[in-house]
Amino acid sequence: MIPLRKAIGFSVLLILLFTSACGGAAATEAPSVPEYNDYSPVATEAPAAMEAPDQSQAFPTQSISAAPQSSGQSPSSNEPYDMFFQDYGVNPSIDTEDDNLSTFALDVDTGSYTVMRNYINDGNLPPEDSVRVEEYVNYFDQGYDSPPAHQAFGIYIDGGPSPFTETERYDMLRIGIQGYQVAEEDRKDAALTFVIDVSGSMDMDNRLGLVKQSLEMLVEQLHRNDTVSIVVYGSEARVVLEPTRGSDSDRILSAIYSLQPEGSTNAEAGLRLGYGMAMEAFNSDGINRVILCSDGVANVGQTEADAILEEIDRHVERGVTLTTIGFGMDNYNDTLMEQLADNGNGFYAYVDDRAEARKLFIDEITGTLQTIALDAKVQVEFNPETVLRYRLVGYENRAVADDEFRDNSVDAGEIGAGHSVTALYEIKLRPDVHNGKIATVFMRWEDPDTHQVVEISQDYDAGQMAFDFQEANPYFQRAVVVAEYAEIMKGSYWAEDGSLDHVYDEAKRISKYLYRDDYMGEFVDLVRDARRMK
Repeated sequence: MIPLRKAIGFSVLLILLFTSACGGAAATEAPSVPEYNDYSPVATEAPAAMEAPDQSQAFPTQSISAAPQSSGQSPSSNEPYDMFFQDYGVNPSIDTEDDNLSTFALDVDTGSYTVMRNYINDGNLPPEDSVRVEEYVNYFDQGYDSPPAHQAFGIYIDGGPSPFTETERYDMLRIGIQGYQVAEEDRKDAALTFVIDVSGSMDMDNRLGLVKQSLEMLVEQLHRNDTVSIVVYGSEARVVLEPTRGSDSDRILSAIYSLQPEGSTNAEAGLRLGYGMAMEAFNSDGINRVILCSDGVANVGQTEADAILEEIDRHVERGVTLTTIGFGMDNYNDTLMEQLADNGNGFYAYVDDRAEARKLFIDEITGTLQTIALDAKVQVEFNPETVLRYRLVGYENRAVADDEFRDNSVDAGEIGAGHSVTALYEIKLRPDVHNGKIATVFMRWEDPDTHQVVEISQDYDAGQMAFDFQEANPYFQRAVVVAEYAEIMKGSYWAEDGSLDHVYDEAKRISKYLYRDDYMGEFVDLVRDARRMK
């Protein structure tokens, strides 16, 4: 039986594929700040009680849209067109007496954040449907320590009051999963098959041109025993490079330089041939990954979603994973790229410039290639004696039924070496709660080498909550501020009283603590520019 999340994905992709077929400043001096290596801040007072809002307005809904304008946005001459996104709705706030379990698949995708960055840098607000809050949060380093020796993952939990609920105080809980690091020299040999869209829609510097630049960076990181194959597709699919060892970088680069735009977009033929090449180059002791580089459009050949996903599922069972990397702005199908990666046991990233390509293919190359957990999911068991209600911030399209947490047949998320995953919860504590267990966090995954299923857990107590938001771990503070920014950009019911001015002030303050993080300075600039456009 197909899980509900995957069944919804089939329907969504079917609609989208037919639709797209028809549409064709760092600080110069470090401030004096405390060290933040302790994930158990001082106790906090319980927030005041608040009436729960009408839940009927907040339950998830789904719709397909082609780049709707955000509220208050004025059109600009360079506003992208035919951008396809999916609205997954917004998670509700849930009373613990009704359901004290929250279960979801882990997600390391970051494409939603970089799509937003591209919009802002081009002078436009991103469409509300493009925002997936968890991908904004997970774009940033969370400052977690590596897990203890001989452990694949560590669970890290901290929390404190939210600065964005001024009249009715709620607390925020940050749950972090940190995977073990793998040194670059210890990375497994990889059999990589690139499936590259060279259709006419890719004939731009920020599309096929950026694909070439990205692959050049990757070639620099190859091990001599890695192999690279290249399949391209326009109206038809063809092999440009048979499996070639990483030591023969000149031959690989020559194939990359030869790529030229051609024809329409037969994504199904490209993936089918790409997976065939992946099986030809299959390394039983290494990494086997297909990497799709595309704008997500599919308008020639077999465009039915079920046919494409069936092809992917068949090869996932054989150990070939799929990573999708999006390029370009006009006529871009974000939903297709995200869902293909989800069903292909991989992840989705969006490359908007050379810096992002460097981050993906150089700075984080081991995590990009080597998977350390399959079907990873989390279940949070809240204590009704201390917690009145909770809301998972984001992860709307990653929901897993509570009774399926220990069902090993249920598809979930994949995590790469050294990757971290963070989830935020907005929680309401019972009055006068200062101590007592708030929640137990369970994580469960399959080891990709031994195929054994492993489960770990971690408790969290009210006495560990920070008393004041500004005294909490700066990484926790940033995660909360980034999430609030995302919820405002999404037009979330829960942030309807939110202010980008407030977000900007908090981001600027936190940047003094995280002054070495270039992405923090960039985020401050993005918030500044977004508030001018709102």
